[in-house]
Amino acid sequence: MTDESAANRRLDKWLWHARFYKTRGAATAAVDGGKVRVNGDRPKPSRRVAVGDHIEVTLAGIVAEFEVLGLPERRGPAPEARTHYRETDASAVRRAAFRENARLAAASRPRPDARPDKRDRRRLLRLHRGQS
Repeated sequence: MTDESAANRRLDKWLWHARFYKTRGAATAAVDGGKVRVNGDRPKPSRRVAVGDHIEVTLAGIVAEFEVLGLPERRGPAPEARTHYRETDASAVRRAAFRENARLAAASRPRPDARPDKRDRRRLLRLHRGQS
């Protein structure tokens, strides 16, 4: 195996190819920021990824767990990218419950029919400042 083919096996590149992040820089920042774990360890962006590794990624405030099934050679379309990993059953259930709770919380918040006009905005500002 040459270094050129092994370069695609870096963790930051794998996360980008598998479409967890829009840019490789964002993937690198996530790994450096502690939002990614490989086999329970906090890795560096240059860590090599192998088939069978377990990756935990913090996405939108919840930890999602994936098993590496393949090492993509390119950043292809999403259906192709999904063939290179599998989400664990516990993670899928946890993320579904989180999404449902977020949906219910959003539904319970009051929604105005229209945006506030200038007069209403001034009233809201006075209310927030504690003035009458």
